[in-house]
Amino acid sequence: MRAFPATPVATTRMSAFRFPRRAAVLASLLPLAGCGTVVFNASGDVARQQGTLIVHSTLLMLLVIVPVLALIGIVAWRYRQSNRAATYTPEWDHSTQLELVIWMVPLLIIIALGAITWISTHTLDPYRPLDRIGKGRAVAADVKPLVVDVVALDWKWLFIYPEQGIATVNEMAAPVDRPIRFNITASSVMNSFFIPAVAGQIYAMPGMQTQLHAVVNEPGTYEGFSANYSGAGFSHMRFAFRGLDEVGFEQWVAQARSHSAPLDRPAYLQLEKPSENVPVAFYGQVDAGLFDAVLNRCVAPGTTCMNQMMMRDMHANGGAAHHHATE
Repeated sequence: MRAFPATPVATTRMSAFRFPRRAAVLASLLPLAGCGTVVFNASGDVARQQGTLIVHSTLLMLLVIVPVLALIGIVAWRYRQSNRAATYTPEWDHSTQLELVIWMVPLLIIIALGAITWISTHTLDPYRPLDRIGKGRAVAADVKPLVVDVVALDWKWLFIYPEQGIATVNEMAAPVDRPIRFNITASSVMNSFFIPAVAGQIYAMPGMQTQLHAVVNEPGTYEGFSANYSGAGFSHMRFAFRGLDEVGFEQWVAQARSHSAPLDRPAYLQLEKPSENVPVAFYGQVDAGLFDAVLNRCVAPGTTCMNQMMMRDMHANGGAAHHHATE
């Protein structure tokens, strides 16, 4: 049977059908255009340095990617079948100049990337206390970092301020230009603590403590969230990070202290139960050893703490080793 070409009407219908689909795809990509802007316009010095590192690494890699993509088009066009003027050299197999370019340029880029990676790995080590709060602004010798103990729960964030004696759920605050030391753990499954405008993400794991040092340089409210899937309520596991001046931070602490509800161990065990879309909550008092109990997984009465178990095992193994050595 003879096949007839599509009529103009059919072609128009196909185009009309494809246009909404293409428009929908493009529209769905538009929100992604702003996803990374907070990283490159960060309000914290650590995050700002990380954004600069991403830019420099990308530019170095583009030194290879862009020429290669351009040469693909140039070679395909110059040596197309219809171009009889192109040089035809089927026996050609070596060019010293071309070999130097092919090998030396990537080698130099790898050396540059290695140097940047080595320097930034030490400079931006999350466990390393800050020695500056901004470019050309060193941390004053008499300034102590603000300590915040972070617990990733199912599915909310608990922030304990040991020096201030308060705790909050799904909201935290810190003074502008003051170093912050986060002590981070989790109650059940592995999670990830991330405030893109302030610092990079770091994992929160049950029975383990990670650290993150950061600083916020501009007043404002920034979004923090979990960057690691942790179950049904993961998408709502978000919190507000408030960068305040010293007066504003003291007022925020006073507001938290005005709430009479204490965060003792029974209250924590209730809070620990899985829940979603949890509103912001404040606790005016906190059990002094609560974070250590969460870290060592012994909040519930009668539970042996992990550090006590490890200490007991260490002494038992040491005693056994000593016994065998004396025999």
